[in-house]
Amino acid sequence: MDGQRKMRAADRDREAVAERLRVALEEGRLGLHEYDERLARAYGARTYGELDEVVADLPGPAPAERSALAPAAPNPPAAPVAPSHPVAGDPEVPETRSRLLGLWLPWLRVAAILVPIWLIGAVASGHAAGVWPLWVLGPWGGLVLMQSVGLIGADRGRKRCDRRR
Repeated sequence: MDGQRKMRAADRDREAVAERLRVALEEGRLGLHEYDERLARAYGARTYGELDEVVADLPGPAPAERSALAPAAPNPPAAPVAPSHPVAGDPEVPETRSRLLGLWLPWLRVAAILVPIWLIGAVASGHAAGVWPLWVLGPWGGLVLMQSVGLIGADRGRKRCDRRR
């Protein structure tokens, strides 16, 4: 047993101890400061013995029925969405529309903040040299556009496969 305590621990072993410490924190067995100290010791440990010292006074994770933490309820199955008729330029599946909205909405919100700030500055200074919001919105918009094209293409490919079946 003593020989194993002197064996070198692997990163996976340190990760397992870190997870056990996180569970102990969530269960209220450790305070945040003590958790932070023990986590630093766990990641700095070289041997199994050093790792064992970090969690020596902690019991294993409590079973779900004894734990104060309630297990998450499973998500109910999604209700089937009635197919809508495609409109020119619109994606064919409502799910794709919501995913596209999720991609573009943050970009639109930031644009709605940055462009008026730039516009106010341009009007106040009397000249509109350099549209600086483009430095943020341009690359980000390009990435979102590529993701959108990929999403629509993948969805159309999936619909073609479904039609063949």
